[in-house]
Amino acid sequence: MRIASYNVNGIRAAQRRGFEQWLATSNPDVVALQEVRAQQADIPDGVYGAYHVAYDEGGHKGRNGVAVLTRQPVAAVRTWSGHVRIDGQAAPVGEVTLARGMREFAHEGRYVEVDLADAPLTVASLYLPKGGLPAHLQKPGRMREAPDGGAKYERKMRFLDAFARQLSRARREALAGGREFLLMGDLNIGHTRYDLTNWRRSNQVEGFLPEERAWIDAQISPRTLVDVLRAKHPDTDGPYSWWSWMGQAFDKNVGWRIDYHLASPKLAKTATAAWVDREPSRDARISDHAPVIVDYDFPNL
Repeated sequence: MRIASYNVNGIRAAQRRGFEQWLATSNPDVVALQEVRAQQADIPDGVYGAYHVAYDEGGHKGRNGVAVLTRQPVAAVRTWSGHVRIDGQAAPVGEVTLARGMREFAHEGRYVEVDLADAPLTVASLYLPKGGLPAHLQKPGRMREAPDGGAKYERKMRFLDAFARQLSRARREALAGGREFLLMGDLNIGHTRYDLTNWRRSNQVEGFLPEERAWIDAQISPRTLVDVLRAKHPDTDGPYSWWSWMGQAFDKNVGWRIDYHLASPKLAKTATAAWVDREPSRDARISDHAPVIVDYDFPNL
């Protein structure tokens, strides 16, 4: 089973740059998308080919939006908002009990979860807030954005706190139902020194703050969730999945690994290959992210 995670940074822009060809060529069985950034009515016809699509577009037009693409109709769909579009049409979703603190983010189009019909597997797509710097690290004139007193940082930390509880619940419910669990998406956090090029200078940069990295530490373990790509590429720089559009970051491979497959241990053990599908040149890029793809030798297909 080939499964991909891809932050497309806007499906309409991605289509113009070759997303449909990538989908047909890479031929994944399941795809988790983040930052689709389009209301259903604005999504180009045919962009997803013959795949079935479960999509939470969120309540902020032109922002966020997460989807899971599958070859077969899914057995169940769950979102935090209680709203979803399946193959373009509004559809009922399974009941989700939100963890404490999660309601603040429920209508932002950041999470969708499906149970596959052709395998005992729950797949989730997540787009985690980018965040910002805490107030004491904000220095006017040295920031691209105006100082905000730490508001974006504090909001991200509230999300992380609430989502840790939500993630534990989702994982446990999947396993209790006889399904393995796979969380994919853009976590907007580089976990270790191997996950970004300039790590020595980044301890005071959003996305690599010690408390953000500690949060990932707390989510992964041999008994809970496994970082599949890192398990396949231990103690190796990268492979990176995001590069700035600016300058020569892509050409010089100055990047970050912020896109993940976090799998339940039994599922992780079936991974036979894991890689980042990096385009051959800057001009060929579809998004500022590249897809993270894993082949799982998963039973019952």
